[in-house]
Amino acid sequence: MMEVPSVRPLIFCSPLRYVQGPDLTDRLADELESVGLSGPALVVAGNRVIGLLAPRWAESFASRGWVHRVRVFGGECTQHEVEQIVLESESLQAAVLIGCGGGKVLDAVRAAAAARKVPFVSCPTVASTDAPTSALSVIYRNDGSVDSSIIHKRNPDLVLVDSRVIAHSPPRFFASGIGDAMSTWYEAASATASNSPTMRGGRATAAAVALARLCRDIVFADGVEALDDCRHNRVTPALERVIEAATLLSGLGFESAGLAAAHAVHNGLCALSQTHSLLHGEKVAFGTLVHLALEQTVLPTLERSVEIDRLAHFFIQIGLPVTLEELHVPDLDASRTTIAARATIPTETMHNMPFHVDASMVSAAIVAADAAGRKAHATTRIGL
Repeated sequence: MMEVPSVRPLIFCSPLRYVQGPDLTDRLADELESVGLSGPALVVAGNRVIGLLAPRWAESFASRGWVHRVRVFGGECTQHEVEQIVLESESLQAAVLIGCGGGKVLDAVRAAAAARKVPFVSCPTVASTDAPTSALSVIYRNDGSVDSSIIHKRNPDLVLVDSRVIAHSPPRFFASGIGDAMSTWYEAASATASNSPTMRGGRATAAAVALARLCRDIVFADGVEALDDCRHNRVTPALERVIEAATLLSGLGFESAGLAAAHAVHNGLCALSQTHSLLHGEKVAFGTLVHLALEQTVLPTLERSVEIDRLAHFFIQIGLPVTLEELHVPDLDASRTTIAARATIPTETMHNMPFHVDASMVSAAIVAADAAGRKAHATTRIGL
């Protein structure tokens, strides 16, 4: 029998425990115990989340006699904010750090927990990104641009997703999560085809690739219905499936199968101040169209052309941006040059595509994606 040549190992990373369902906030202490954790606990969240959930946290911790403290998140995942969370957790002598909120809260608390070498618990209150399950923190500068991305040594010890809280979250955030999730399969397929290292430095497992594809299929099948359920605060099977896809499947897929052009374009868009009011998944959605446009330029197929059109129409149904105008980006050579230059820096995931990519190719793909978005809007208006 021929021996397998020495290559990078297959690596699959995941949280120790993922639990999802309505009203799980009331069982936070129970779930912490299920993975061997206890207080003192520092909970970090924004003011809105604290107003909604703090009494329920207090009751849950009181049932175990655990000390806890609640800290108001500073609003941006900067290095300064991470350091402030570390200082507060040290003053409490916290045995566990819990992030409750959106992706930036979770990233900041994850980084603080890693700095202190204590367990991290992720409690997303919106399904806006796939950040909750990962070991990745994206650190931003004060001006809103991306500073760095840090892969920590471990994934969360617990991810607790209260689907009733998600059902009462702003629908725009839920739509953003759909946009982020939809990139997972296309990027995983490209990164795997190029045999690029995953976020954890290994080769993609068949499991991660399959989860990425399943993520896309669920979102296509249930995304529109689930978004309507979120608008009406309904916890339904469709909502639960899309929460799982946007949180668990997308998280496992991107981390253990890989990122490529869509997220690199997101980072390029972040270099323009006009986009700072947009959510992560809103920018990634357009980045996914650019990703497919790049592939179509280099490896044109009828199937990919149809897929670009299908995806653009789906994003319009969800309310996600598919044109430069909707991203508040002037359709100017200077704008495209800025985006393309940042998206193709040497360390970017753009270079996980299965062919060479340079800034001029990205700029051309942005034009093509914008054209596809405008075409989709035109055909939607006339009912085609």
